[in-house]
Amino acid sequence: MNLPDLSQEYPVSKEQVRAYQRDGHILLRGVASTAEVSAYRPFIVETVEKHRKEMISRGESPSEKAFIQIMNLWRTIGAMRGFTLARRFAKIAADLMGVRGVRLYQDIVFFKEAGGKFTAWHQDNTYSPLDTDNTIAMWMPLVDVSAEMGALTFATGSHKHGALSSLAISDQSEEYFRKLIAQRGFPVVRNSMKAGDATFHSGWMLHHASPNGTNKTREAMVVIYFEDGARIAKPDNPHKESDMRYFPGCKPGDLAASEINPALFSG
Repeated sequence: MNLPDLSQEYPVSKEQVRAYQRDGHILLRGVASTAEVSAYRPFIVETVEKHRKEMISRGESPSEKAFIQIMNLWRTIGAMRGFTLARRFAKIAADLMGVRGVRLYQDIVFFKEAGGKFTAWHQDNTYSPLDTDNTIAMWMPLVDVSAEMGALTFATGSHKHGALSSLAISDQSEEYFRKLIAQRGFPVVRNSMKAGDATFHSGWMLHHASPNGTNKTREAMVVIYFEDGARIAKPDNPHKESDMRYFPGCKPGDLAASEINPALFSG
């Protein structure tokens, strides 16, 4: 397949690095071009549609959920390797975290259908069985996303406080973190985005997405990275125990470097 090569670098300035490390999140415009997104999008949409039909056959209603979620497309759809393993995206992740290299944690597709409910406030690192805080997620819409469609919302600066709770993403975490954000006065930021723009956020960043109040599906692809050289930590909650499946064959103390956690950038 003649798919776009995503190895060309996207320049990240020192000011952008400082902003990311200060705020815990950053919006970068045009990380991928419209043509690049358009080339990969059909493979993602086709996979989501198959998954959606399977959900309906089980009696589930996709529009009543926060999102349709599928992990590690790159392992089942060969065409997606060029997107998930892209050097361009990985180098941005390394630059923002200020590390020499990064490995892949996983990719995830998130489609929030028209009328889809909110995504509760949570911290990604609640699920991370790694011994490093240096994890980062790239969230890239495949279509233009307005604030009303359920773009990510960030509690700026919350990443500096580490684990604020061990709550899994749930109605309970939504209520708990909503009150905590108000109490601590974290500024809340939400952006409208074009297809190919990307937000990057720290694994400890408190984030949320509103319901999709439009008649269009919010389509987004996420790739999560971690600092190369990180090791597996002993899971201290059931969520981290569950995420050990993304590091097959690894046990506490081992380098987090399984066959599905390839090194994607080394500077």
